[in-house]
Amino acid sequence: MNIIERIIKSDKDIFDGKSNLQKISLDRLRVNPIPNSKNEIWRQTNKSKFSRFLDFKFSNDFYYPQIPGHSNIQNTCRIIIGENKRIDLKEKKWEIKELEEDEILNFLKQKIIQSDTTQNWSNLLNHFLTDRKNIVGLNISGKDIPYLEVICNSVNNFFNSKTIIINIEEGTSVSISQINIGDKNSALSISSYLNIGVDSVVNHGIISFGKNKSHIINTLNVSQYKNSEYNLGSLQFEYDFGRLEININQVEGNAKTNIKGMQITNNNEQISTYANIAFNGPNGFLDQLNKSLANDKSHSVFEGLIIVPQIAQKTDASQLSRNLLLSNYAKIDTKPQLEIVADDVKCMHGATISQLNEDEVFYMRSRGLTLEQASKLQLRSYYQEVISFLPISKERWDLLTLLLKNK
Repeated sequence: MNIIERIIKSDKDIFDGKSNLQKISLDRLRVNPIPNSKNEIWRQTNKSKFSRFLDFKFSNDFYYPQIPGHSNIQNTCRIIIGENKRIDLKEKKWEIKELEEDEILNFLKQKIIQSDTTQNWSNLLNHFLTDRKNIVGLNISGKDIPYLEVICNSVNNFFNSKTIIINIEEGTSVSISQINIGDKNSALSISSYLNIGVDSVVNHGIISFGKNKSHIINTLNVSQYKNSEYNLGSLQFEYDFGRLEININQVEGNAKTNIKGMQITNNNEQISTYANIAFNGPNGFLDQLNKSLANDKSHSVFEGLIIVPQIAQKTDASQLSRNLLLSNYAKIDTKPQLEIVADDVKCMHGATISQLNEDEVFYMRSRGLTLEQASKLQLRSYYQEVISFLPISKERWDLLTLLLKNK
């Protein structure tokens, strides 16, 4: 595996041209070059697909992505990671500016030093591989901010790596979409960090779609402060191997988190979502829904964990997994979990796995619809709940049409 060889290689040439941040990450990775498959968050990982993810030749070069959708929509700011364009936008009510290099490096260094080599293996790999031109750090403040679109992409036959850091200042309201585009026969590593200030509202979408034999691991790391609201919508499809790791920390409690995510698998794909939500203060709120749809011989995985320590009294948290199995040969593994110490809380979790409603299909076919048309109508309503939650306009990205074509 090309990437692992870069980690365990003993000669000094591996350090040539590396930043101090990359060297620290490498030292941490060498403690645990490959995640332990016995660990709960790696246990379900398909070993052959994971090996292929790590077997591409690495490149930090920039390749302009083929971006679907319409580009002529007003009130939108698009940033392509690696393009190396200066970002400094300021209006009367808002400002988007780049973080200073020292701020970025000190932030990431602190995260790396504190990280567990198994739980945070994906972040460590990303920070070892990513060079400075593929790291974007932003500071956002104000109201009436244009829709922000961040593009991350991989290119055919290469492994690419990107890092995003966004600091949301106190009292800010912003909508951000991260679009991950996987080229055929490629791999992409992304680490995303959001620091959400007091009294801020962030609507965040992560849309990941690939092509034949695309591979991706995206880690999302969010810190929420008092009276903040974070709304996350996620969508993953057309990846041979896809993995989204969500880590959200309500640092002081008194924060609100809403999550709606969906992953769609076909053929023999494996796509997974791992969510870890920690409450570190009282009066926290969580409403999480994850949907999986598995067809053919594919495998979909969801594992969620809500952590409520003694300090997090009055927490109100819900984590639900709703899944649709479209084939007798497909597989869905789902495991929502609660870890509660506090005694004055309202917490629930649950999971369901079902199939398309045969009575509804029969009724629609009796009214003249074909089997394919009837199935697509059912899928439309299944998709719509998550798609409507994404901070993205139909005029720019017609995701529903894209998903129905994918089916």
